[in-house]
Amino acid sequence: MNLTLKIWRQNGSQDKGKMVDYQVSDISENMSFLEMMDVLNEQIINEGGEPVAFDHDCREGICGMCSMHINGEPHGPDKGITTCQLHMRSFKDGDTITIEPFRAKAFPVIKDLMVDRSSFERIQQAGGYISVNTSGNTQDANSIPIDKHAADMAMDSATCIGCGACVASCKNASAMLFVGAKVSQYALLPQGQVEAVDRVKNMVAQMDLEGFGNCTNTGACEVECPKGISLENIARLNSEFFKANVKG
Repeated sequence: MNLTLKIWRQNGSQDKGKMVDYQVSDISENMSFLEMMDVLNEQIINEGGEPVAFDHDCREGICGMCSMHINGEPHGPDKGITTCQLHMRSFKDGDTITIEPFRAKAFPVIKDLMVDRSSFERIQQAGGYISVNTSGNTQDANSIPIDKHAADMAMDSATCIGCGACVASCKNASAMLFVGAKVSQYALLPQGQVEAVDRVKNMVAQMDLEGFGNCTNTGACEVECPKGISLENIARLNSEFFKANVKG
């Protein structure tokens, strides 16, 4: 395939940035999207230019780093996958593909298509954990009875990889789905009850401090989430936050 790529180039968060057009040819439909980007960068380097900066790591749909806004959609046109799992057979010969970084105040651009998502890490550090007694009297997790339905829902919530597609798809750049998944992961399990009140209060406070918007109730986050995290997690987050404030 021969393609025209319109790629956002920006040298840091303070740079104005601009769209730059590139032509790539002989792209196999069996290539992944990131492999196509590798071909482009090799071409740019051979021409003496500066390659396009983009995040990637495992390329197996697990790490969530390969966040790109492709033709107006986080991770591209296919559903339930990350950018690294997107293949060029989703496009046609002669297509023009627009590639941008995730847009959010809380995700400042590092360079080109790379954004700083450390705000997610700070939210997680604010309460996304449980305290464990490691004095030698630690209780075996398998000895704690847990309802199968609750365990399944907790596992579904835990599949969130923190890629930020929910934020990128929301017109308010809300992180409610991410925070809801992280709160739900523990709220559904007995191990998470000890710090439940402080957890939800602290994580919501940090989310607001980072500059994320509020939920718009449009459901775009669930649609674009590569792991299919349910909107039920936002409802559970609201419920946990309400209960925590009632308890004081």
